[in-house]
Amino acid sequence: MTGARASVREVETPVGPARVHLTRAPHARGSLVLGHGAGGGVEAPDLLALTALADEGWAVALVEQPWRVAGRRVAAPPGQLDQAWLAVLAALTRGRAALPHPLVVGGRSAGARVACRTAAAVGADAVLALAFPLHPPGRPEKSRAQEALEVTGAGTPLLVIQGETDPFGGPEEVRAALGEAPEVVRVAGAHGFAKGAPGVLDAARAWLAARLG
Repeated sequence: MTGARASVREVETPVGPARVHLTRAPHARGSLVLGHGAGGGVEAPDLLALTALADEGWAVALVEQPWRVAGRRVAAPPGQLDQAWLAVLAALTRGRAALPHPLVVGGRSAGARVACRTAAAVGADAVLALAFPLHPPGRPEKSRAQEALEVTGAGTPLLVIQGETDPFGGPEEVRAALGEAPEVVRVAGAHGFAKGAPGVLDAARAWLAARLG
């Protein structure tokens, strides 16, 4: 990456060490902090695709939750995910080496839920949700819409990038559940998106430019 530098650091949290994979442009003009899903890690193609934004002046941090760092196969409960995330964001946004604002938080699937639940607590300027799991497959009555509605209800910009055949809720379901406040972008594929996550980077880039300049 031209001009951008990659580094890895561990951050202690109340539920064990997390790991932050940071790609930072010199004189970064904003920060994008993203978490992974329950079925994978920071190597997800859509998350990796977004690190290209470092070449455009963003600091991009991919956060590996403690359960993944510890080598466990089953994700931690939501409360523990939130605790770890809050500790990581505190470490990244304080002190002399703090990441710059505007601060955009987000992630894919379970990581998107964590970012939505904690957006107000970390002072996020916007939220980017990849494959937001609106409900478990086949269980639309088990809606998680309220987590995203807390973001839009606070007036915080929200972008949802959703696979057109996502069994956790397609783009139309997300629009119906969340109303007009968030921007919802349809991309090819299901919950994991199509191979190579085409369209994700372009959608995020355009939204960031329009919302945060």
